[in-house]
Amino acid sequence: MYVSINWQAKQPVYQQIECQIRTQILSGELGAGTMLPSIRMLAKELKVGIITAKRAYDDLCAQGFCYTVQGKGVFVAQIGQAEAEKFISQQLSQKLEQAVSFARSHGVEDDQVVNLLKTILGE
Repeated sequence: MYVSINWQAKQPVYQQIECQIRTQILSGELGAGTMLPSIRMLAKELKVGIITAKRAYDDLCAQGFCYTVQGKGVFVAQIGQAEAEKFISQQLSQKLEQAVSFARSHGVEDDQVVNLLKTILGE
């Protein structure tokens, strides 16, 4: 497992950790049953507080990507293809809604948003 922190990013550190681990789980790089580093080890390696590392793991567990075994550690959960696609779809929808809201609040017409998306997609 590889996680790097961008200290200049606007995104909180715990979210950076969470996002990178989740991406590795969804890509299959971290398979089901894989034991993640302990909270203390992760915090030490990344030079972050224990509470920051714990928050990232707690959020991943709450989202169903990991589970905790008392006295043993945090493990990657079995994520089915349908669950992964649902999560990705929800996240993408949320981000697109934010983009549309931003565009509308700045007076950008819907057809301009569609044309920009098509340009980004290379169509």
